[in-house]
Amino acid sequence: MAVTPVAAAFAASAEDWREGTRAAAELLVGLGTAGEDYPAACVAAIEEHGPYIVLTRGVALVHAQVPAGTREGLAVLRLGTPVEFGHPTNDPVDVLLSFSSGGDHMAMIKAVARGLGGGLADRIRQAADTAEAELQLTEVLDD
Repeated sequence: MAVTPVAAAFAASAEDWREGTRAAAELLVGLGTAGEDYPAACVAAIEEHGPYIVLTRGVALVHAQVPAGTREGLAVLRLGTPVEFGHPTNDPVDVLLSFSSGGDHMAMIKAVARGLGGGLADRIRQAADTAEAELQLTEVLDD
């Protein structure tokens, strides 16, 4: 996974979880790893299944399974003001990791889970700028 493109953005706030989700997924569209319909698919998945993407305190893993048009990409949106997803224990969310997979969905989920277990969310929160946050994502993929 070492050649996977990464992107990071910092935002003061998002209006709600939908806007945050769309913004995180748009980073993948900008990378060219997901199509224009991907952000809407990510929002629709949460609307259908609930806040299952809120994995741990303050962290959501934005993704959707779409039939075609994606390849591996990983991005993060860090919010200055967290948003509520409606998760009973892990809200509010200030780190929105988003990924697209060109097929091996589980490999990307496992890489992100390893990163989160190793303190990725805190390193993203402490990153001085987006370049440092992108470096953190790259290191997760290199493990």
